[in-house]
Amino acid sequence: MNVDLSSLRKKVAAEAAALLYSGVEKEYKQAKLKAASICGCHFLPTNAEVAAELDRVAEENEGQAREERLTQMRKEALHLMKLLSGYKPLLVGSVWRGTAHRKSDIDLVIYHDDAGDVIKALKQSNLRIAQAEWVNITKRGQRKTSFHIYVELPVGYTVEIVVRVFQERMKREKCEIYGDEIKGLGVRELEKLLRENPTQRFTPP
Repeated sequence: MNVDLSSLRKKVAAEAAALLYSGVEKEYKQAKLKAASICGCHFLPTNAEVAAELDRVAEENEGQAREERLTQMRKEALHLMKLLSGYKPLLVGSVWRGTAHRKSDIDLVIYHDDAGDVIKALKQSNLRIAQAEWVNITKRGQRKTSFHIYVELPVGYTVEIVVRVFQERMKREKCEIYGDEIKGLGVRELEKLLRENPTQRFTPP
């Protein structure tokens, strides 16, 4: 029975990964629920299990181009981060982790009390802002509000910049996928990475 349950969890994880990779679903929770429904069960894999399957699917479909794209996305992230260096941006998400695939965005976090300042800096650099909005989410019973700015780069990548109040800068945030601390990379750290090991991964062993 244990073997069957393990096999079923893997099947659901693979289905959820396929939904995420194809873009049918954007969030892990919804992808897992839909995958379980498709597979006719109530067993939900962990986010880490889905991430492992998503990584496998991306590797199979993209091959060497995936590493080349990751390097390019990190270079684009660095360029934008330098433009916003006064706000000490951090690269997070799959481009930081090194698990980005062809549908991945570049994710930045900025801790600053006035999101309007960030928008002004982006416009001064002639970058196209596709959307900007307040987003409210509830995590572990706590409601959090942040301002999200979506930038379309000329090379075709989308950047999501999350602006949070400055006082949250020292808070340790736990990754909902891997369960570890989200550390990210600052400008100098990303510069060093691109010089020494541009495709390095930052995922738990």
